[in-house]
Amino acid sequence: MGARSSIPKPKRDKPVASSIKVAMRGRSGGMQDNKLPTIFPRRPCYLRYLKQQRVKDYLTLESEFIRRQNAQKVVEAHRKNERKTVRQLRGSPVTLARIHELFDNESRAVVVVEGSKREWFIPILSIVDKSCLHVNSLVIVKCAGAFKTTPIAVVGVLPDEVDSSAMGHKIEKAPKESFDDIGGLESQVQEIKEAVELPLTHPEYYEDMGITAPKGVILYGEPGTGKTLLAKAVANSTSATFLRATGSDLVQKSSGEGARKVRDLFKIAKESAPCIVFIDEVDAVGTKRHDTSSRGEQEVQRTLLELLNQLDGFDSRGDVKVIMATNRIDSLDPALIRPGRIDRKIELPKPDQKTRLKIFNIHTNGMHLDKDVSFEVLLAKEKEASGADIKAMCTEAGMLGLRAQRKVVCMADFEKAMKTVLLKDKNEIEAAFYL
Repeated sequence: MGARSSIPKPKRDKPVASSIKVAMRGRSGGMQDNKLPTIFPRRPCYLRYLKQQRVKDYLTLESEFIRRQNAQKVVEAHRKNERKTVRQLRGSPVTLARIHELFDNESRAVVVVEGSKREWFIPILSIVDKSCLHVNSLVIVKCAGAFKTTPIAVVGVLPDEVDSSAMGHKIEKAPKESFDDIGGLESQVQEIKEAVELPLTHPEYYEDMGITAPKGVILYGEPGTGKTLLAKAVANSTSATFLRATGSDLVQKSSGEGARKVRDLFKIAKESAPCIVFIDEVDAVGTKRHDTSSRGEQEVQRTLLELLNQLDGFDSRGDVKVIMATNRIDSLDPALIRPGRIDRKIELPKPDQKTRLKIFNIHTNGMHLDKDVSFEVLLAKEKEASGADIKAMCTEAGMLGLRAQRKVVCMADFEKAMKTVLLKDKNEIEAAFYL
């Protein structure tokens, strides 16, 4: 057999090792490194936290409410026992009455039972609040007798409410009249400025001087001399609330109503401070007192007593000032105009020739006058005209020019207006006066 020939195997080259080395990680270490981070829901948790805080607040409020309710029960029980004690002291039956007068340091009073006109002099129990007692206040009285209609003691007082009709005296807008609208009266204007305007605008001046400001002022003089105009000018210069009332407004038919109106008027003034209270025609309520049996005059005297009481109760440095006006100062009660209540008395005389000319110029400032108009000629014909008469003459002259379809007022209009206003010939009153 022949020898087996061997086939040579091809030579293979060895693989070349790569120059880039790859690190091999362990199985366990690689899995941990590739795990995602744990994410917690932070916003829902915060909202849940806020909700729990709100619930906690509600629970705190509930516990505080329950605690206060329990404490209130104790207070209510104490008040109930006190009311029971007061009812036992008052007794029954009781009725309502009005106080007309107070005596013995508010320990006794003259009362009139509601619906009756008979007066009773009875004591006031110590359980009554004396700070609420005043003339015309509504009180509770204990009754006795066979028919339980005889009052024997005042056992309570009811609070007063301000009557809505008293708000009608309040003028919402400040008066437009100023001191420039007043002709003459320089000394009177200076006096009322010192007594009313200066204490309201600069009260420290009086404190530095060591004196007290006047409490009230009374203006007296003939009709039409400017008493109301002067009071309005003061209210305009101080921007104070202006309350205007007349003496006849304070006089009422029912018993005690006039005193209540006076009290309500001054109560509104204190609430509206700084305020000026102007009482015109004060002689209707402030006449001299005398003994009388007339119930009407007795009611006027009660109203006067309340007015005196209100004037005494004012603080001299307060922001409420009183101005009164009258045509008959000689008929007023001396207690009303004495120093301490009314500290300044200002007389307003009738204007002289020079003052009348100023008044004419003031009221004709916005009018178109003809060249022939001469106020000196008009004043020479009438020397008794007041400031109100001159204002009425200027208005009437303008109406006559308007009736004649003219824009200019001539001398004839003023002459005719003088005859119409002053009624020189009373037997021949012109027909235009009634138009």
